[in-house]
Amino acid sequence: MLEDRRLAVLRAIVEDYVATHEPVGSKALVERHHLGVSPATIRNDMAALEEEGYITHPHTSAGRIPTDRGYRLFVDQISTVKPMSAPERKAIERFLGDAVDLDDVMGRTVRLLAQITQQVALVQYPSLERSSVRHVELIAVSDTRLMLVVIMDTGRVEQRVIECAAPLSEQVLGDLRARLNAAVADKPFAFVSDALKDLDKGFDASDQRLVQAVMAAVLEAVTERIEERVVLGGTAHLARYQQSFPMAIQPVLEALEEQVVLLRLLGELSIESPVTVRIGQENDVHGLESTSVVTAGYGRTDEPVASLGVVGPTHMDYAGTMSAVHAVAQYVSKILKGQ
Repeated sequence: MLEDRRLAVLRAIVEDYVATHEPVGSKALVERHHLGVSPATIRNDMAALEEEGYITHPHTSAGRIPTDRGYRLFVDQISTVKPMSAPERKAIERFLGDAVDLDDVMGRTVRLLAQITQQVALVQYPSLERSSVRHVELIAVSDTRLMLVVIMDTGRVEQRVIECAAPLSEQVLGDLRARLNAAVADKPFAFVSDALKDLDKGFDASDQRLVQAVMAAVLEAVTERIEERVVLGGTAHLARYQQSFPMAIQPVLEALEEQVVLLRLLGELSIESPVTVRIGQENDVHGLESTSVVTAGYGRTDEPVASLGVVGPTHMDYAGTMSAVHAVAQYVSKILKGQ
């Protein structure tokens, strides 16, 4: 671990480089930061930091820039994710709170995250494998047609139309609706099949076909594998950082076009840390070695159902980006719980 003074020098270099995108010299550190030591001491500290691999010396400048290792140490020193201001929180809640359905929540989230961070934003749709049934509704569309609506705790809604052989009875429909919700409400998808086993018992023989058709439709709704989706937004922001990528921006754009790549970036969910940061070479995805990825899970506190995050250059504002990603993830969780 670095001694406190050199850690302060590294922190100052990272903050200045993030703010200016220009290599940082000892003179600038003396002028902008109150480090309490002489310029000669700062130069010695910078030389030591460079020798240990935390900063590097571009050939075209007398200043220094952080390395991936330097950014990692800087990020690891951020002990807590700072909260956003009250006006920022209110704006986020109002914007996301106006969403009308899950697709709208996902679309608004990616636009909001890209706007706040000025980076490329990624939002993963809730995973069916981590979902539970919140409520089941049965709606008579006509005398012989029934609409089944399964609402998940992640905001996902599945609908099925059931054709009935005989006219529907309101009494039977109400009884079936009540029994169905008593059996499967709050059940994870993996347990729905067992919960439905005895649902048809107690109904008249004339109603058995209807009950079995509803049971089959519910099972189909919770077992159907919907392709995992990631919504992407804000790729135009990368144009502002073209000079930040050592080779070219094209490999970054190509990597971000692949859904499989995006799912990999968002796939590491953690309940131990509110925000995950992967810097530079820590990203094993070809084309993204010169970027940083900041992600957070959303959904239930004990087990995230999906994640969201941003991709940007390694000289991003880590503290601000981590704060924004964490805050948006919290509000998405809150909105999905309330749907």
